[in-house]
Amino acid sequence: MSEPDDLLIEIEALQKKLQQARDSITRQFIGQERVVDLTLSTLLCGGHGLLIGLPGLGKTLLVETLSTVMGLDGNRIQFTPDLMPADILGSEVLDTDTDGHRSFRFVPGPVFCQLLMADEINRASPRTQSALLQAMQEKTVTVAGEDRPLGAPFHVLATQNPIEQEGTYPLPEAQLDRFLLKIDVDYPNRDTEREILLATTGTIDTKAVQVFTGDELIAAQTLLRRMPVGESIVELILDLVRAFRPDEPGASEQVAQTVAWGPGPRAAQALMLAVRARAVLQGHLVPSAEDVIDMAHPVLSHRMALNFAARARGDSLADLIKDTVTSLTRAKAAA
Repeated sequence: MSEPDDLLIEIEALQKKLQQARDSITRQFIGQERVVDLTLSTLLCGGHGLLIGLPGLGKTLLVETLSTVMGLDGNRIQFTPDLMPADILGSEVLDTDTDGHRSFRFVPGPVFCQLLMADEINRASPRTQSALLQAMQEKTVTVAGEDRPLGAPFHVLATQNPIEQEGTYPLPEAQLDRFLLKIDVDYPNRDTEREILLATTGTIDTKAVQVFTGDELIAAQTLLRRMPVGESIVELILDLVRAFRPDEPGASEQVAQTVAWGPGPRAAQALMLAVRARAVLQGHLVPSAEDVIDMAHPVLSHRMALNFAARARGDSLADLIKDTVTSLTRAKAAA
């Protein structure tokens, strides 16, 4: 059997397994299919996700359910203003043995896991937030001058409340860029809320079941990177990312007048992986322009910012992304 045939069989097998994972997750986290797909895409790409939503919408439940379904060793950190870097990374303690000999022993922090939930991450000080930068990018932490590798796979799913900003510290751009996707968790529709109401106030307690193991998730991440991407899709990704840089020669007048700073190369890398993940989750064998359009907002919205004049006018970053994507795809179709 040829290598393309083997790849096809592996992708189809992964798609079946992902459907089982979806079914297991939605037994606990009812509805919100897009949120589930975006979170699964984050894990498939080997990245980290930032969940933005009001309290009570099930963000914590989703992360806990993912930990069970994906077979990952999970920890949770509640971020507060008094949280210190050592509370995340761990620290060295001085031990004395029975002979009176003293030595330092490293006590690992909660970051030493496979799936870390950083709850209300913007409530901690910038010093504490920065403790995650090395962990998220390099999958290792340095404590007392020694590099200590983290678990494999390693993912951070952070939550943030979008309306309560008093006593919070906005995430710096460098840390936002480390999140593969920004996932908006909105209110459920009426039918979904009815289903939640009936399922969570009765006597039957449904449980999610494990579908993946950590090793199987790593294999899926490797398979995703082997998935072919057409040249036209690569060019569309490049055109889209570069279209939001205000100083780029081909930037539209709308972007030049409203965007303070645009996405960097890491955005193109994230979009390249995200469109593959969406294609797999949608049951396709190769990514399409539709995948690029759908993943543009989760990938780009936290990697760019409006300038002061645009914010004063009440311009929306979501509308800007939508308008630019629409005009770009139309121009591509007409060419």
